[in-house]
Amino acid sequence: MVLGDQPISIPDRFEGLRRKAQQELSSIIVPVEQSLEEIDRLYGEMAASGRGAFLVLRGSSGAGKSTFLHTVGMFRDGVETISIPSGVAVRDFLRSNVKQASKLQIFVLEEREAALSFSDQELETILHSVNGFIRSDEGANSLVVWPCNTDPLLERVISLARAIGAESLLGSGNPAFMFSGPDKAHFMRIAETTIAVLNQGATFSDLGIGPDEITDLITTSDTIGRFLVRIRDSIIRNEKFVRSLVQKEQCKLWIIVAAGTDPGQEVAALTRGRFAAVDIERLLSATEANIVHELKSYPEKLGVLGTVLDAKVFHMPVLTALALIRSFASDGLKTRMKNAGLSLTPADKGQAIERLYQTELAQVMSAGSQGTMASVKKIGSNTIEAFEKLAGIASTNDFALNHALATAMVHAGLIGSASLEQDFGKGLSRRTDILCEAPNGEKIRIEVMWRARTSRAEIANYVLTKLFNYGKAIEFLGPNAVMQEQS
Repeated sequence: MVLGDQPISIPDRFEGLRRKAQQELSSIIVPVEQSLEEIDRLYGEMAASGRGAFLVLRGSSGAGKSTFLHTVGMFRDGVETISIPSGVAVRDFLRSNVKQASKLQIFVLEEREAALSFSDQELETILHSVNGFIRSDEGANSLVVWPCNTDPLLERVISLARAIGAESLLGSGNPAFMFSGPDKAHFMRIAETTIAVLNQGATFSDLGIGPDEITDLITTSDTIGRFLVRIRDSIIRNEKFVRSLVQKEQCKLWIIVAAGTDPGQEVAALTRGRFAAVDIERLLSATEANIVHELKSYPEKLGVLGTVLDAKVFHMPVLTALALIRSFASDGLKTRMKNAGLSLTPADKGQAIERLYQTELAQVMSAGSQGTMASVKKIGSNTIEAFEKLAGIASTNDFALNHALATAMVHAGLIGSASLEQDFGKGLSRRTDILCEAPNGEKIRIEVMWRARTSRAEIANYVLTKLFNYGKAIEFLGPNAVMQEQS
């Protein structure tokens, strides 16, 4: 599944999370208090004994051992964690990377969690290196950790460590610490934040996962890693199912809002990320008065539908809309505009196209995401009056306005071709304002909301109606799905 042409990202390993969200880790990671207390205990023991320490950390695969070890510094000042890659000489690595200025350095023996293929000699070499290092002056502030996810490896490491260094290597407490990872009470929050940070603010609903499914996944997942894997699997299943329904045309669904109130902020409040993607939860919360409660009983269905369709909402500034219509209106539309008392000037195609290029619609079409958008100038009463006349024409014949807009988009090179009032291909009466083809061959169904005045609730109602109609058209929402709009 993709969001704004970017694949959905839900890493279940720390390495992937760090690559994707190094700067946002603090918003995702939760403290594992019992394990932090063990680090505190070991640090106190190190300070009292004047030497470093060795810890065998036993936990299931996916419990979050690496995540915990590499984020201790987020919860304890002066702590730095360093990976000891597999295949390196441990003794040389430790002595080359130690920093005396650190309050505590944690060295993690990576990629050795289930290494039953290690010979006793290889294990002894590693443990002798660790033992010598933590006894040295340079290793006095260092904690070396061996993560294990199998009992056989755990028993071998402890047995050899006891023979090599006894309590000076294993310490006076338990020879291994059992790591269970974050409590299940934190699973949902971790997953929600991970998804939002890595996927332009997407929610469970946007990816087609409802609250009942989340509860079931938490109950049946023994580790946070397993929970994230199962969420990812569920998202992939949802995507495949919806794509199998829409595979006949594989269109995107984009909505343009043009209103005399210039509702740029209202549109921004209903979308997320750099790609103007619809935010289902915001849409639903904005339309309490307009859509019956039945629609809110399946937000996850609307969410995955919107994601697969790459549903977006764009604001078209009043000045831009007027310039485009005046410059690209057909003769018939020009006659209607004159009859409505609407001036046909200025009609400069070059300036109109330049205004179009500055819109978020053009930014996403040409660059894939919004760039730095030009500020929308405050419009005067004469301009508002002119647009209201244009919206009046749209209320009885929006075909002519949509035709002018499509012609301008073709002229600007944003789309290669366009047709108007195309149905969904199943004999339904519902039709799309503009069905166009982008230069890369992608098909986009564009719906245009022309209004003299509008509000956030009305925009949300319009967008959800279009999504709902599409879902009914492809028989995704089910035969009993009902939505009623206020008149």
